[in-house]
Amino acid sequence: MDEQNKEGRVTRVVLITISVLFIAIMLVLPLISVIYNSLKEGLGFYLGALKTTYVTSALKVTLLATVVAVVVNTFFGIIASWLLTKFNFKGKQILATLIDIPFSISPVIAGLSFIMTFGRMGWAAPIVDKINELLGTDIKIVFALPGVCLATIFVTFPFISRELIPVLNSQGPDEEEAAALMGAKGFTIFRKITFPHIKWALVYGIILCTARALGEFGAVNALSKTRGETFTLPLEIDALYLAGSADSITASFAVSSLLVIIAIIVLIIRNIFEHKDKGADAKK
Repeated sequence: MDEQNKEGRVTRVVLITISVLFIAIMLVLPLISVIYNSLKEGLGFYLGALKTTYVTSALKVTLLATVVAVVVNTFFGIIASWLLTKFNFKGKQILATLIDIPFSISPVIAGLSFIMTFGRMGWAAPIVDKINELLGTDIKIVFALPGVCLATIFVTFPFISRELIPVLNSQGPDEEEAAALMGAKGFTIFRKITFPHIKWALVYGIILCTARALGEFGAVNALSKTRGETFTLPLEIDALYLAGSADSITASFAVSSLLVIIAIIVLIIRNIFEHKDKGADAKK
């Protein structure tokens, strides 16, 4: 028995050591390197790098695209997850599969697909041109803010629905059916019965969607070509680093640290909600 306990302790120590080393090498050290290099030229240079026109524009575009993606995907995620878990219909499995497409398709391919759809040679281009002609507008999708938002929505598409579906499946339809038999209407059933069960999963999905939207590069890169107008923070970081000068490289690390700080804040918020969720489960 003592020998088995000793072997168990050794195994535990080895596994913990491997895990800590892996996390330190793959995650902690790179992040520390980003912070260190961003402050290499001093705090004044760091703050100046964050106040440039290009960076402030990229931050605004990033936040805009993130907010749009979160709002759209929250609305769709709630509807899709409720539909897939509470109703039976033809094509249900196809819809569930389609929701997962962004997980399996490269973001660059997603960006190119939007170009082939809304670009000059795309099938939707005449429709957009007709709308502009009728309304007297100058709406542009490709290489404009709408394209950046569409790309961000696409890559973050499944996050909220995939957090809600397991919760709704585990809940089952019994409570909703009982409320319906008692005369409750659809929205009332959702508001009074369904939503209290999914609220923490919804918050967690929104946080994941936000984190993914903030760091998207590939799809947005295909649809954003104007620095200072449609560049997001990841694209601005890439442009600064590729400029090649010592100052621009340091500035790229400074802007990268901004994303690191935002990611840490998102992580803290996620942990707070996880703690509240566990506390709510314990009370039950």
